[in-house]
Amino acid sequence: MPMNSVNTNVGAMVALQNLNKTNSELNTTQTRINTGLKVASAKDNGAIWAIAQNQRSDSGALNAVKESLSRSISTVDVALSAGESISDLLLQMKEKALAAADTTLDSASRVALNDDFKALRDQISKVVTNATFNGANMIKASGTTVAALASADGQNKITVAAQDLSLGASVVTISSSSEIATQSTASAMIATINSSIANVSAALSKLGTGSRALSSHLDFVGKLQDSIDAGVGNLVDADLAKESAKLQSLQTKQQLGIQALSIANQSSSTVLSLFR
Repeated sequence: MPMNSVNTNVGAMVALQNLNKTNSELNTTQTRINTGLKVASAKDNGAIWAIAQNQRSDSGALNAVKESLSRSISTVDVALSAGESISDLLLQMKEKALAAADTTLDSASRVALNDDFKALRDQISKVVTNATFNGANMIKASGTTVAALASADGQNKITVAAQDLSLGASVVTISSSSEIATQSTASAMIATINSSIANVSAALSKLGTGSRALSSHLDFVGKLQDSIDAGVGNLVDADLAKESAKLQSLQTKQQLGIQALSIANQSSSTVLSLFR
């Protein structure tokens, strides 16, 4: 039989313990609803929080990878655009050289063709000089080779080699002083221009392949980052529908706990009735 005592109210103690437990669960649920997270700190679940932090670190590092890839794509695309312009200029130069190879051409026409040829030749140098993005030029002499980040740890890179399209180099074999002032030089220049056109096409093919590789990897990194972020969400995000239902349940338990504690506190007053 339970003992009636004014010094020790066991019922109130039990009711208070249950109420404190309910209040603690209610605070946890309210925090989850406010933050949207079931694991907001290491205190909630140390192991899960540590795993999530490591994955967040990888996801953040992938932002730097995406930026590096985007810059590299832009650099290569500028080089490609410039290379295509150079190829077009070479086609026009071939047309001028072929016209100047005509033995029946008068001197005035030959001078005009030679002037056009030299203007196109000099334009190639201007294109090469201005094909710069973010300080990098892939088609000048000793141009910049692109090495974009490819992984979150920085160990892997995607490299796109520079292609020297300047005059007198191994690709564009036409020199900075080449001209078609005579029929013989014009005839000889046709073969040189054909070789340069073929070389430029091969160089642009390499740049195009590199640009596609960078773009493809950028798409992959974006999908990888989305997968990592989704995985982190699976670990730490709270089920708000479930937490909302639990909140209502705990609020009801809290009200009942307060009422139970009030009743338990009143039990000792029944002892007074024994002295009436």
